[in-house]
Amino acid sequence: HYSIQKGAAFLGIGIDNIYLVGVDERGKMIPEELEKEIERAKAEGAVPFFVSATCGTTVLGTFDPLQGIADVCQRHGIWLHVDAAWGGSALLSRKHRHLLAGIEADSVAWNPHKMLTVGLQCSAFLLRDSSGLLQRCHGASAAYLFQPDKFYDVSYDTGDKTIQCGRRVDCLKLWLLWKAVGTEGLERRVDRAFAFTRYLAEEVKRREGFQLVLEPEFINLCFWFVPPSLRGKEGSADYWSRLHKVAPAIKERMMRTGSMMVGYQPHGARVNFFRQIVTNPAVTRADLDFFLDEIERLGRDL
Repeated sequence: HYSIQKGAAFLGIGIDNIYLVGVDERGKMIPEELEKEIERAKAEGAVPFFVSATCGTTVLGTFDPLQGIADVCQRHGIWLHVDAAWGGSALLSRKHRHLLAGIEADSVAWNPHKMLTVGLQCSAFLLRDSSGLLQRCHGASAAYLFQPDKFYDVSYDTGDKTIQCGRRVDCLKLWLLWKAVGTEGLERRVDRAFAFTRYLAEEVKRREGFQLVLEPEFINLCFWFVPPSLRGKEGSADYWSRLHKVAPAIKERMMRTGSMMVGYQPHGARVNFFRQIVTNPAVTRADLDFFLDEIERLGRDL
């Protein structure tokens, strides 16, 4: 995720000290490649100290093999952080939490404002450490703000544990939603998103002109729409360059029409494709049918 580069820049570590690890065809980190990169870094005189794995990548919705990555980190004494900002909510589902098997990491990032649709922003940083690490790292002991002699347990005061001082009580948004729908309600929300993604995937496979980029592992549905003018011409020299222009053209038309919004992007060697994600609990199958119908209507003459 690009936030790793930004974080390294902000901290003064420098983006030149980021080592990218090889992935498989689905974008999953390969533990053996991680081992190689760690050894390479050490051979170059660097000191590897932090590995960032991902549960739910932005585009393909991929989950890294956490157990294998954790084993490598443990052997080398390296902090393992899991970016579960997108995919972490799957833990709330008994049916789908297996995707995060092995998430017993040193730290985890989770964004309830994503899959659970808690109001922006609502992010959690979870630590295995219980020794007051955040206080030791960020605490300035400003007694004029964080008085140590209050009548209650001051360990509950978070102000001196975070980078910033004044901030919103973002956790209240998650607490309110949790109280409103309950644990089972949150689980249903997650399961419903998976079910609708599966429905869309089957519709894409059934409809002429629609093509899956790959079978969804999570709720990221990635697909191409191939207009009639390109169907059956996969072998032509300009097929992929022409298909690359289809998604942006349809996106422009839907925005000018005002009918709906959907994202698209290229990915590696793959040309532009649509990425549909359904998290809104009010969405119906009729809405999803309209979504595919509208893409077909807007793109049939391209």
